[in-house]
Amino acid sequence: MPVNLTAPRAEDLHPVQGLRLGVTEAGVRKANRKDLSVLLLDEGASVGAVFTRNRYCAAPVQVCREHLEGGQAAIRAMVINTGNANAGTGAPGLQAARDTCAALAKELGVQPQQILPFSTGVIMENLPVDRIVAGLPAAIANAQPDNWAQAAEGIMTTDTVPKAYSLQAEVDGASITVTGISKGAGMIRPNMATMLGFLATDARVSQGVMAQLARELADGSFNRITIDGDTSTNDSFVVIATNKADHEEITSLDSVPGQALKAAMLVVSRQLAQAIVRDGEGATKFITVRVDGGKTQEECRLAAYAIAHSPLVKTAFFASDPNLGRILAAVGYAGIDDLDQGRIELYLDDVHVVTQGGRNPAYQEEQGQRVMKQAEITVRVDLGRGEASDTVWTCDLSHDYVSINADYRS
Repeated sequence: MPVNLTAPRAEDLHPVQGLRLGVTEAGVRKANRKDLSVLLLDEGASVGAVFTRNRYCAAPVQVCREHLEGGQAAIRAMVINTGNANAGTGAPGLQAARDTCAALAKELGVQPQQILPFSTGVIMENLPVDRIVAGLPAAIANAQPDNWAQAAEGIMTTDTVPKAYSLQAEVDGASITVTGISKGAGMIRPNMATMLGFLATDARVSQGVMAQLARELADGSFNRITIDGDTSTNDSFVVIATNKADHEEITSLDSVPGQALKAAMLVVSRQLAQAIVRDGEGATKFITVRVDGGKTQEECRLAAYAIAHSPLVKTAFFASDPNLGRILAAVGYAGIDDLDQGRIELYLDDVHVVTQGGRNPAYQEEQGQRVMKQAEITVRVDLGRGEASDTVWTCDLSHDYVSINADYRS
């Protein structure tokens, strides 16, 4: 069961003017499930994206990069399939991704280079392009501005709950909408974004800053989560501005309107990123890991991820076992070569566990166990080295995680 996460209500997800979403059942891997989605953009939209840093990246990731880097024509649509990752498929996989783009382009009367393809699911199996092509007309016919909830469901794989969030804000005196969806529950240490994430706004943003906006939003949200430390072959995070709002075009994120827009979009990005952790495969606890007192933000993040990735730490949280020396061990091997262990402080929520590198004399194991039994927990470490800090979000590691991944292809 997900940790304090419920399915979004369709009425809470605001339409974004200039964007329509369509979903259908194409039978990509299994019958009777939503597995093919399209996002259709009006002419004039701006698009930016970041993708996996896994060098063994999927065919659709390669094609998306080609189409975005080519810049010959504005992106007009996206096509997403679940059930099959089209990764580890070599030249035939690349051709399959390109054929999918060509088929959707033909349906819409645009160029194939104006389509971005996305896939998620089982690796090293050939993409059933014929099923996807056959399903495109139905997905297009289903396209509506208020189909965000259906689209969130349509991109799920092992997720137990659809993930979507929406808000409205003011930018440069105008009301703007930000709505997004994401999917992911396992194979999550994005190292750029998430398994799949799509974030849209009707704000007016120049194409020239979209790549920067996508990177900064990812760095503030999806690059702060981990479930199992595995970076997927298909991670993709796309940011869309439909340019329909009633304000001057944002040409710099350092401007007052640029900062206001980024702040609103970051709220949605973080909600979507944290939803992935809350729905981690077999997760029973949502854990915030904050590291303060570093010389640099980077070394704080190293220590935070060392804690969040540790199977020993994660299984201790699952068991509600305050075996907190495992946290100190993770900090020690995080890669901070000149770390002074005598300056380390450790807190578990409001409980001061370690002071000056050793067990706090006032700490009682019953206090730690009380916190460990909670569904949401904050681990805070102070390195005693400086003023920098950073935060990541993770979950525990349970028996169900092994079962889910052992049976994934069944």
